[in-house]
Amino acid sequence: MKLISWNVNGLRACIKKGFFDYFQGADADMFCLQETKMQPGQAEIETPGYFQFWNSAEKKGYSGTAVFSKREPLSVAYDIGDPAHVGEGRSITLEFPAFYLVTVYTPNAQEGLARLPYRMEWEDAFRDYLQGLDARKPVVVCGDMNVAHEEIDLKNPKTNRGSAGFSDEEREKMTQLLAAGFTDTFRCLHPDLTGAYSWWSYRFKAREKNAGWRIDYFLVSDRLRDRIEKAEIFSEIHGSDHCPVGLTLSDTPAVSQ
Repeated sequence: MKLISWNVNGLRACIKKGFFDYFQGADADMFCLQETKMQPGQAEIETPGYFQFWNSAEKKGYSGTAVFSKREPLSVAYDIGDPAHVGEGRSITLEFPAFYLVTVYTPNAQEGLARLPYRMEWEDAFRDYLQGLDARKPVVVCGDMNVAHEEIDLKNPKTNRGSAGFSDEEREKMTQLLAAGFTDTFRCLHPDLTGAYSWWSYRFKAREKNAGWRIDYFLVSDRLRDRIEKAEIFSEIHGSDHCPVGLTLSDTPAVSQ
């Protein structure tokens, strides 16, 4: 099973930069998007052979997630079941017989960590939500989680210490999430690989210099660890300030519910 996740930073803009060529060529079983920045009716999004699910922010041109799946889910849920965290289009959960798929766009702490208190509340609520799902069946989580977990996950850790996405608080929340029973699939397969990033600032020719951050993830319940075949970062794909990331899971007998 092949899954891809991509923060497209505005799907309508990304379409003009070759989104559909990549989407069709990738031929993923499930293709997850973050920062769609649109309502479904604002553009023609035709994906033959895929079921479409959208969670758009109430504020136009902001946030938003989507999932295109070749498999029809048993159920679909939007947001994370907490009234304090609705309206921003940040997550979609698809339930399948053997697992849950969750795509997420984690709130940015913003310049000066202005939104860090809200981010901390979100992190706790999201972890609780994932643990609730994981108690029923395994979980695959993907998306822009807006944190570089370890120093290896960004080009310039010393100068960025304390910045949004690399504050001690945000990094600790990722540590807590992994400790709650989840595996970072990329680091599972590539524990020491440096220079592997999924986001680059549009400023200072950052992408040309590969001065990036790895903030886009596929996490899986620990009991799916032995099914991880590939965990990839497609840094050659342009169209956004993020690149797609991918996960391939082996097809083994369905995990019992």
